[in-house]
Amino acid sequence: MSYTKFLASLIRAKSVNLNKIRSSPSRCRSTVASPDRQEDKEQQRQSEGCAVVEADPVELITQTKNAKDVRLNRIHVDFDNTEEAYKSKNNIELLRSLLVFNLCAIDILVEKNKELMELSKKLLGQRMFEKLMKMTFYGQFVAGEDHNSIKPLIHKNQAFGVGAVLDYSVEEDLTQEEAEKKEMESCVSEAEKASPGADHREKKYKAHRRFGDRRGGVISARTYFYADEAKCDNQMETFINCIKASGGASTDGFSAIKLTALGRPQFLLQFSEVLVKWRKFFNFLAAQQGKSDMTALEKRLELELLKESLTQMGVGARDDIENWLTGEKLGLSGTIDLLDWNSLINDTTKMSNLLMVPNLETGQLEPLSNKFTAEEESQMKRMLQRVDILAKHALENGVRLMVDAEQTYFQPAISRLTLEMQRKFNKEKPVIFNTYQCYLKEAYDNVTLDVELSRREGWYFGAKLVRGAYMYQERDRAQEIGYEDPINPDYEATNRMYHKCLEYVLEEIEHNRKANVMVASHNEDTVKFTLQKMNEMGLSPTENKVYFGQLLGMCDQISFPLGQAGFPVYKYVPYGPVNEVIPYLSRRAQENRGFMKGSQRERSLLWNELRRRFLGGQIFYKPVY
Repeated sequence: MSYTKFLASLIRAKSVNLNKIRSSPSRCRSTVASPDRQEDKEQQRQSEGCAVVEADPVELITQTKNAKDVRLNRIHVDFDNTEEAYKSKNNIELLRSLLVFNLCAIDILVEKNKELMELSKKLLGQRMFEKLMKMTFYGQFVAGEDHNSIKPLIHKNQAFGVGAVLDYSVEEDLTQEEAEKKEMESCVSEAEKASPGADHREKKYKAHRRFGDRRGGVISARTYFYADEAKCDNQMETFINCIKASGGASTDGFSAIKLTALGRPQFLLQFSEVLVKWRKFFNFLAAQQGKSDMTALEKRLELELLKESLTQMGVGARDDIENWLTGEKLGLSGTIDLLDWNSLINDTTKMSNLLMVPNLETGQLEPLSNKFTAEEESQMKRMLQRVDILAKHALENGVRLMVDAEQTYFQPAISRLTLEMQRKFNKEKPVIFNTYQCYLKEAYDNVTLDVELSRREGWYFGAKLVRGAYMYQERDRAQEIGYEDPINPDYEATNRMYHKCLEYVLEEIEHNRKANVMVASHNEDTVKFTLQKMNEMGLSPTENKVYFGQLLGMCDQISFPLGQAGFPVYKYVPYGPVNEVIPYLSRRAQENRGFMKGSQRERSLLWNELRRRFLGGQIFYKPVY
């Protein structure tokens, strides 16, 4: 099958949309990053006679015609004010936090936490064990057992300015052997099982038994393993219940989902490989035109040179290539960028057609796998149907849906499927949020490409920025299997990447109020950086364009002062039966070990507040709301 025939069939369904995009240049603005934007902003400020200094009000840009009449003062948040930070907690809750955080700093307790919990259960019995957990770890990090039991905590937090991202945190308690077996069975196609090594797969996107247990080296993300389609339907129903509970608990809630819970991961692996190979082919063609050093958005293939390259590679006859590029309206500007290129992979009539990849040597498209069974084809479609159902429920219940990020060998497909949901459901408001892991070297390219696509097509961009949860596992896997480490070299590089991505989205919000971002971070410096940029750009917290997120039971000294200052801030609120959230609690203990060893700040603030209350006679302090 030639490129010409296949690509023409793929883009036919999108040609109308592309024509609309090309005829609407007003949607686009320069995609060059900070320097030009900063100059534009400086010129605008000078022309308006508005110097940005801390004591002066700054202009708030809105989508209304009267925006220039709206003024706001800079907002300062004091993260050292323990009275404000902990006013929602009684003294027992503060003492519990101190106890839990101190226990999390003891290595032997953290390393053996599962064994110790099992021993406690045997010695105390189920009933006393659950009481002990609710007085300590469970009470600190989990909101309750079901939709009804979590409502008091959610309402209390809301009274102090903090919303909720509901997250049903029940996981299977599998052995490593069981996890590896499930992963290998669900990530390998029937064709691969019949003829190992006969396909065109890259080793990064193939299942490897040593890394079959995806929980290894992961301390802050829950993990799902595929069992069968019925299990995926059950997990979809759980997500639907979570969405409904979020809609019933608040008017502006979030709910979190994971795509590996909704289908066989084989499809995510294969579709990710396809997307990456198509992008590599674009970069290969860009390098031929001397554009290899440009950023992803700056690379634009010159149309005439592209025609020559494709002809020389034997992709098709010159006339066929001419008809493809001009007949489908892809090259009206004389160039083709990566977003145009990505739009070619869009045919959903037969899912296996998505899994075609370019061969750089022959210039032909080849199937990623030899063949797909009818059941595999059906599994792929059902996964997409479940995603669509969840997005519809989120829209109907007034809930914003956050799609969690996962491992890099799944993530290209997850991001693309999330992007397709955004194009469909984010037309009038931000409903679907994608997650960007800023410890990845390609994070900035991913953010800028998706922002640019949202500009061109006019939908609301929604992003959650995180540092990432799979660093150790990703590094070990890359080294062992033999591909480039996708992670930034060190923590400081990740911090720079996070702030670079964040600043880009904030600038987009400043220019175009259709962008939205969740700053999901426990890093106080990152939060202060965000507040500084919001003040500089005149972004008001009341616009609800910039959100903040932390885990329940952690960093209250950040969450509650932000909420009481009027910023939209949310706690990730896990819930589920005690026994079934033990894997989640185990990870929280491990995460807090590193967090507490790195900083004594939260414990010091807790002690300071307890001391202030005791000296002030507030021994029986009770929150008022």
